[in-house]
Amino acid sequence: MTSLADLTTLRVGGPARRLVEATTDAELVEAVSAADAAGEPLLLVAGGSNLLVADEGFPGTVVHVATSGLSVASEDACGGGVVTVAAGHRFDDFVATAVQRGWGGVEALSGIPGSVGATPVQNVGAYGQEVAQTVETVRTWDRVERRQRTFAAAELEFGYRSSVLKTSRTALAGEHPESRYVVLDVTFQFPLRTPPVRYPELARRLGVEVGDVAPAAAVREAVLELRAGKGMVWDPADRSDHDTWSAGSFFTNPVLTSAQAQELPADAPRFPAGDGLVKTSAAWLIDRAGFGKGYGAPGPATLSTKHTLALTNRGGAHAADLLDLARTVVAGVEREFGIRLVNEPVLVGASL
Repeated sequence: MTSLADLTTLRVGGPARRLVEATTDAELVEAVSAADAAGEPLLLVAGGSNLLVADEGFPGTVVHVATSGLSVASEDACGGGVVTVAAGHRFDDFVATAVQRGWGGVEALSGIPGSVGATPVQNVGAYGQEVAQTVETVRTWDRVERRQRTFAAAELEFGYRSSVLKTSRTALAGEHPESRYVVLDVTFQFPLRTPPVRYPELARRLGVEVGDVAPAAAVREAVLELRAGKGMVWDPADRSDHDTWSAGSFFTNPVLTSAQAQELPADAPRFPAGDGLVKTSAAWLIDRAGFGKGYGAPGPATLSTKHTLALTNRGGAHAADLLDLARTVVAGVEREFGIRLVNEPVLVGASL
């Protein structure tokens, strides 16, 4: 049986009872439909960058989404670029293409690992950009109605690291709740210009002011440098930098009521989150609760030596080691600040 450690960037996880690779939409729908008809639990894996799978593995069908390809529907100065990308296409390859073609709006998402199909599910974002800003439609397979369904951007209910694709669950899998919708492809609409830089750290690296416009290629280069400095650039061929053996940011930034935000120390980061809510920094909370960079060393699972928000496998960790570390951090932050951190990666066969 295939170990799920071989399919995830954390490089942990037990065996898959059954593994199917899908290289076309038809193969993907067929594999999903067969698992559903058999009443089997189903797990979709593409880049594996947002998964922590338990050491016991997965007691059902794992479908490796290996579709790829990019199709340009239109590209002109008035309407910008409209492009459809297969769900299994490597996301950073797509971003590189967008920058090269002059499509603005995803350059700050450079270096994010994983596949295109996963990005609207989580409403992936970084350095002032989110995919919600450029997604036009998402074509899916509806596992309940057993037909294709295409969502317009307005129907996706995008929120902070969330969408209807994430919040919709099917009861087909019993004790293993799964997404109702399987992403087949994503259509993006881009202006043929680069949007303003919105993130202070990125603006400083570029030597511009927040609100200024910088060339997309320069933004991409700066973001890749920033991410590399935090151990956030995944290279499957590099097994030496264990800071990259992670799922990226392990916790979402807490969104608080104004009353909750007022209870934080005066120097705690605060950002408007809309509707009177306030977002704060999970990394800041973790550090102030006593969990600095490299916390957990010399154990098999530690916080990254470059960034407190990433949990890392130092080469011999099991899923249980990473889960224990995550629970320790969650408990410490809650004890110190009364705020319970929420995991960003999907936990399979486990919980905090």
